[in-house]
Amino acid sequence: VCVCVCVCVCVCVCGVGGGLPMCYDWGEASEGGVSVLEGEAGWLFCPLFSHPSVYNYTSTRKDRLKPVWYHLPEGHDVEQPVQYSLRVSRDREHLLLLPAAAADTGQYICMLSNQTFCIKIAIRLKVLRPDEVVRDENCDPPVAVAPSQKIIPFQTGGLLDCPDVEEARKMATGNTTVTWTHKCTSPSNIHRQQRGASLQIHVMLNTYQGPYFCSVNYEREGLKLQFTRSVIVNFLPKLPSIHHPGKDQITTVKRNSDARLVCTALFPYLNSSWDIWWTVDGKRLDKLFDQHRFSRTSRWREETLKNEHGDRTVESVLLVQDFQSQDLKREFNCSVRNARGFETRRAQLEEEVSLPSLELGCGLGLLLLYRSWFGTDERHTDDKEYDVYISYARNSEEEHFVLFTLRGVLENELGFSVCIFDRDSLPGGTITDETLSFVARSRRLLVVVSPGYASRGSQALLELQAGIDGMALGGHLRVILVQYKPIQRQCWVRELRRARVALVLVRWQGDKSRELTSRFWKRLRVELPLRRVSMLSREKGSALCHDSSFVFLQYFI
Repeated sequence: VCVCVCVCVCVCVCGVGGGLPMCYDWGEASEGGVSVLEGEAGWLFCPLFSHPSVYNYTSTRKDRLKPVWYHLPEGHDVEQPVQYSLRVSRDREHLLLLPAAAADTGQYICMLSNQTFCIKIAIRLKVLRPDEVVRDENCDPPVAVAPSQKIIPFQTGGLLDCPDVEEARKMATGNTTVTWTHKCTSPSNIHRQQRGASLQIHVMLNTYQGPYFCSVNYEREGLKLQFTRSVIVNFLPKLPSIHHPGKDQITTVKRNSDARLVCTALFPYLNSSWDIWWTVDGKRLDKLFDQHRFSRTSRWREETLKNEHGDRTVESVLLVQDFQSQDLKREFNCSVRNARGFETRRAQLEEEVSLPSLELGCGLGLLLLYRSWFGTDERHTDDKEYDVYISYARNSEEEHFVLFTLRGVLENELGFSVCIFDRDSLPGGTITDETLSFVARSRRLLVVVSPGYASRGSQALLELQAGIDGMALGGHLRVILVQYKPIQRQCWVRELRRARVALVLVRWQGDKSRELTSRFWKRLRVELPLRRVSMLSREKGSALCHDSSFVFLQYFI
């Protein structure tokens, strides 16, 4: 029996009864659209393959997931299957336009499906006429794709690679040639020479800055095709520069604790000496009368040592033991110098203001009581099956924390319905299908952040991507981050770093967080769906916060 709730979900709802697979729509790709110049070769890459650990061409073939492309032209309401021809064809993860035509403009949907599963994502294509492209000079060729950037230190060398030339070689059935121009002429001279498809700049001069254009010509099945890309080249000054602290940046320090002041500086490549140092009230550390309180450490950042131009970024840390209020009146300066110049930057300090723990905890308690009295129970407003879906790195230390602490308290103490894939999934099912279904049927996705998250298999990344997409599409799902142990931000998976600014992070602090009255559980309950508390619990909460609630509110007023 086919029962359609509304037009936009007919495929998902009707498919169950009609024998068609359920289809998960991931909306439009967040990376943005693709621009192609009319008459040039262009292609679309299916965004579903952007995460090879989740979907790749080999695994989808094993699962009999067939890629299909649909086209929704501008001004139309109904998408149609792409009609393949010699000009428009599919090559593995790509849809080829050889060449692109004005009628190709619109939205393209890439879909993977078999008899039991379907997932799709859209990407937008815009085909531009040559007169629609802005050019710096009349003799510059029109380019629809945004230019890439290249920085070459002054009086040193560098190699310019033509963007997308490797893609052309994969598609070509004949020879591929590349022609470079700069300021409307060939850049071939004693200082610049073309080497294969690349342009070698032996000595970077001021006049060599600006946009470079590479035109790629190739053949495919008898068709002569071409496209043009651009690379903007600039050179680095040789003066050293301080990146951190910024001119208006304020560092927070805590009284009676050790303060850590960080200075980060860039030293462009020079075959000469350089130095970075700290001063306190205009004196170097070895000249201070209380020098035992100050120590300094410097290190080269590992990633900059791999820079082919020899530039280096240096981080110098000033450690101040037992920081006191009078230290706020002192002047802490970081200075850098090389053979070309000098720069100094003062660290602006501000004392950290600590809120009394009773007032802070009571504030969360009051908020929970307020929600209990006046909040809306989401179970009455949606059709979700689970309150919380917990995502975590399997076979890790966090797994014990999830199974024996988070799950136990959420289910047994707080009364939430919890979904854990390894416990609640049925044997013999498709992991991708069941994972997406569980996440869609949950009100919250609770992600336990750890260094191993999304690196021990594809399922954790699939859960995370489904949750972030669910939030972006305006659904009822919300993503909450739980940090079990402190980890550096660069250890976070890329999707988490991008979405961190919009997500709530709740930190577990070991034994301090074990009691239900701790800040961790109160903070987590604020983010989870509302659950009514008994009248006795309300009275206890009111009594606990009565004496300090006025002080708490007065503090912030």
